Amino acid sequence: MDSMELERKARIRNMSNSTNTHSLSYNVTIDPRPRDDQPWCEVRGEVDQNVFLSYDCGRAKIKYMSPLGEEVKSMSTWDMQTVTLRDTADLLKEQMPDVTPEKQIDKGPGPLTLQARMTCWREDNGGHTSASWEFGFSGQLCLLFDSKNGFWTMVHSKGRRMKEKWENDRTVTDFFRTVSMGDCWLWYHTFLEHLEKMLKTSASPTTGHPTVKSLATAIMHITWILPVLLTSFIITVFLG
Repeated sequence: MDSMELERKARIRNMSNSTNTHSLSYNVTIDPRPRDDQPWCEVRGEVDQNVFLSYDCGRAKIKYMSPLGEEVKSMSTWDMQTVTLRDTADLLKEQMPDVTPEKQIDKGPGPLTLQARMTCWREDNGGHTSASWEFGFSGQLCLLFDSKNGFWTMVHSKGRRMKEKWENDRTVTDFFRTVSMGDCWLWYHTFLEHLEKMLKTSASPTTGHPTVKSLATAIMHITWILPVLLTSFIITVFLG
């Protein structure tokens, strides 16, 4: 497991100390020179670390990974999300030549890939929204951006050019803040509404709502169920 993934899991564990805190994340990977069978841009959507969709923003193809992902199809906000995610990918691709470490350009068996992870969540103290970005190259976490206060933090030397470029670029900084504090929060709220609805409809009319410790646990159970057996298995998982 690469350092970016380890750091990501640690940060989410810290956010999830309270059972009332949940997160929505989008992981964007930009490959400047993809092979014929690989996308130049791929986005993975997660709720509480559980993947619900994969989006090839180059070919505009979506793969739904769970019943929650299937619910996304009916969301009126999804078309807006795809446009925003594509705009994010286009921005990262455009910026990549200027932020890639000079010593890493054309070095090694292949070009570096750029990863960006946007996460938003609701804080317990008053229900305020927080959001952040993590940036890295080929799995190495390099730079953090706190969307709430606008602070940039370099965590690896490979992020030096990126930090110097972006912290002085008001357009880029405003874009990251707007998407994470505005768009992400709207999507977060909508996704949790859909999930809560799914959990309520899975309850028996005679026994009431199922007891669920956290939405993360609920998503994990739902994800394992085959779509063709969804109805009967949901009853078994939550009421059995």
